[in-house]
Amino acid sequence: MQKHPLDVLIIGGGPIGLACALEAKKAGLSYLIVEKGCLVNSMYHYPANMTFFSTSELLEIGGIPFVSNAPKPSRPEALEYYRRAATSAHLNIHLFERVLEIKPEGEGYRVVTEKDTYQASHVIIATGFYDIPNLLGIPGESLPKVRHYYDEPHFYAMQKVVVVGANNSAADAALETWRKGAEVTLVVRGEGVGKRVKYWKKPDLENRIKEGCIKAFFRSHLLEIREREVDIQTPEGMVTLANDYVIAMTGYQPDFAFLQNAGIRISEDPLKHPTYNPETMETNMKHLYLAGVVCGGMETHLWFIENSREHASRIIRHIVESRS
Repeated sequence: MQKHPLDVLIIGGGPIGLACALEAKKAGLSYLIVEKGCLVNSMYHYPANMTFFSTSELLEIGGIPFVSNAPKPSRPEALEYYRRAATSAHLNIHLFERVLEIKPEGEGYRVVTEKDTYQASHVIIATGFYDIPNLLGIPGESLPKVRHYYDEPHFYAMQKVVVVGANNSAADAALETWRKGAEVTLVVRGEGVGKRVKYWKKPDLENRIKEGCIKAFFRSHLLEIREREVDIQTPEGMVTLANDYVIAMTGYQPDFAFLQNAGIRISEDPLKHPTYNPETMETNMKHLYLAGVVCGGMETHLWFIENSREHASRIIRHIVESRS
């Protein structure tokens, strides 16, 4: 345990957690980031060939310029930017240290991790939502052939691949694996390719479907996954396909149990919105804040780096004002 309580302990070393640390440092507060994985861990697990929808200036934090080769930066450029932002500012970060619990203690909190225990007057949770996939809940989903994360297409060359989903991750997986020689079938619950798919990807995928290069079942869902085949429920009845891999791009969700164990109220409706003040980002627990995409609950399309980076300045401003 550290000898003196921290002013701020930040849980999560993604872009928004880094932004909070930069603001805390600027305000002269003692702080620490605790991250369960590597720096910007979720971004590290994005697809290798990913290009961001946003331009580089919208991904900047702490007033540090982000210069990319193209207007929309790539994943490697973003990793380089956030790594440089953290190292050049000499941010206080503990990586590969999972937080186990947050408990109120006195006017602040006791935060227990796998490696240590910390005291902090204020805690910021900036953990995102990328760690827990939304499961299909069907037989065979636990087979090794089923992937809820997609990283690189070469692995699927010359394989029969089913991609589940209609939005950006599914579009990337379907197009990239097909271009590396996979036989791709897309399974979508809705009427067509998702409206939120990047504008340069959507027509590409729709045209490949029209050509028959990528087979698509709309208004359909997987019923069962087996070692060498899958069953798909379609409007015309059940279809069984030979299959080597299933890439289930069904989205992700925040760790609601972690939030609730910290005392944060979660709405009882399917959207599971956590309780917080949008002006200060403080939750129903005094001095415990939320920042970034975790604020959206199941509505994971509401918050991104570009519109949640301002959470950092709101939180630190509120902490400084409450101390004066």
